Amino acid sequence: MQTFHDLPVLKLSDLESAAPDGALDADLGFGGVVARESRQRLLNPDGTFNVAREGLGPIERLAPYHALLAMRWPAFLGWCAGFYVVVNLLFAVAYVLCGPGALVDGAGTVQAGFWRAFFFSVETFATIGYGAIAPAGLPANLLMTLESLVGVLAVALVTGLVFARFSRPTARIRFSRRAVVAPYRGGRAFMFRLANERRSELLQVEARVLYSHRVVDLAGRANRRFEELPLERQRVAFFPLSWTVVHPIDERSPLRDRTPEAMAAEDAEFLVLLSGVDETSAAVVHARTSYKPHEVLTDARFASVYLPPRDDGALRIDVARLDEVEPASGRR
Repeated sequence: MQTFHDLPVLKLSDLESAAPDGALDADLGFGGVVARESRQRLLNPDGTFNVAREGLGPIERLAPYHALLAMRWPAFLGWCAGFYVVVNLLFAVAYVLCGPGALVDGAGTVQAGFWRAFFFSVETFATIGYGAIAPAGLPANLLMTLESLVGVLAVALVTGLVFARFSRPTARIRFSRRAVVAPYRGGRAFMFRLANERRSELLQVEARVLYSHRVVDLAGRANRRFEELPLERQRVAFFPLSWTVVHPIDERSPLRDRTPEAMAAEDAEFLVLLSGVDETSAAVVHARTSYKPHEVLTDARFASVYLPPRDDGALRIDVARLDEVEPASGRR
């Protein structure tokens, strides 16, 4: 197996002359330091980046607004429920600390106990107002006033977050877990497959695939080079079914002489970027993923995802079979 010492030694002029137009700007914004020093994959399969930002304050590091917008619905609803319970528990403790006579019923009878205070807090926070119990004394009334303000603001913030989550256009693109190098028109081609998981259609879908790998310069440093792979079809006007993205491996392809061992030795990575227009919102949406050499199967091809047409003639695909492959010789 090759090592970094076996990688080709290139001058900067060699990189400039060998790279196609715009290839020197194809690093997607990683920059020289990140591309050179990173020892992890640049782009995770779920589209996130392996870059940590240091030197930020606690609020900037947590980025609560962005986190609440980006997290999945079960996690978001869990956070909302947890916030609701914790706030009411804190106010219940505060009511108990106001003294045994802080809460009374309509007859003036003292309503003591932590859980009585907790449920009074729930009624105040949600502006339910059953009227069976009321605060007594200045501390309890001030605390009730504060909780009413917190409740109004919390409801407004959660309502805004829910609306923002529903209105934020996103793409639900499923990429195949593996890519393949399969026979193609008398030669070979690098391929991966994707499908739209939503009922809404995507228009003017465009794909870009970049081959990222390390090369050694004259000073013995392993720098990362980015080369855009020409695709058989870079964009489609409609995306109702599935799409197999194909890069023919011809004499101009950066993959023409590369074996799986060579790609692994040069820490290669296939970066995939997808963009399209969501028909419902008319907004541009994006999706991205990447493939490492161990996620690329050779001498294999994707199995068909198409199902027999329905009785009314409508075409069907089985998205669950998006990752299925078969030997290259298994189908003619």
